Amino acid sequence: MMFKQTLFAIVLSGSLTQAVLAQDSKGQILVLLSSESQMALQDGKTLSTGYYLNEFGVPADAFIQAGYELVLATPKGNAPVVDEKSVTVQYFGGSEAEMQRIQKVIASIEGIDDTLSLQEVIADGLEQYEGVFIPGGHAPLIDLANNPEVGTILAHFNAAAKPTAAICHGPIALLSAQQNPQAFQQALVQQQPASANNWIYAGYKMTIFSDAEETVFEASLNGDTLQYYPGKAMQQAGGNMQYSEAWTPNVVVDRELITGQNPFSDKALAAAMLKQLEQAAH
Repeated sequence: MMFKQTLFAIVLSGSLTQAVLAQDSKGQILVLLSSESQMALQDGKTLSTGYYLNEFGVPADAFIQAGYELVLATPKGNAPVVDEKSVTVQYFGGSEAEMQRIQKVIASIEGIDDTLSLQEVIADGLEQYEGVFIPGGHAPLIDLANNPEVGTILAHFNAAAKPTAAICHGPIALLSAQQNPQAFQQALVQQQPASANNWIYAGYKMTIFSDAEETVFEASLNGDTLQYYPGKAMQQAGGNMQYSEAWTPNVVVDRELITGQNPFSDKALAAAMLKQLEQAAH
């Protein structure tokens, strides 16, 4: 009898703890990640890619520590892949320990191995989220930049004036929030004049991985070339592009939109996002 009472007390205590944790949560942040890991280059070649470890993990860690829950979503509802090129201490102040800590943070996020699909997220309702975050890596160019479901999600946060943050190549997903994102991207790939159709972010101040930075990256591809440069794409769509010197932190805030230029903008982007979330809560 004593054993049953003790077991009941433990179960009850656990339930109460979960209830308290849920009550203490400041809300949920939706994280949009790519489903893909192979990006097409010019001449039919491909590049292995994924999310950048620090661009996802450093802001995610800051959001979690601030009391927010993260809900992960990809177009297919599958496990996102890390870009192995980002698993290096240069993005963590030279600290192996910090890099490993961030790897553990990502591994511990609920749903990291089985995300929600964009269709499921939309069907469940977007009103429950306090904001949306889009990490970088080249992968968003594959399936987030030309995706009407991404456009539906972004349009919701835009209309609700809720914080929308994207870093490095992540801002390319903003191009989905127009009438026909597939046609726009196709024109970019074919190097034809590209004109955005009712893009909700036209005129916004924003940043993305700069042409100068992309040129350095492309030089590492042994003669292969990208299908298009994201900075040029955003400018053609109507973005008011704001860049700092290559490889220096740069975060641009315009209304609800928060964009970071490169991997080294991770901490500043997280701080700007948290500031907007706190302001929205009061």
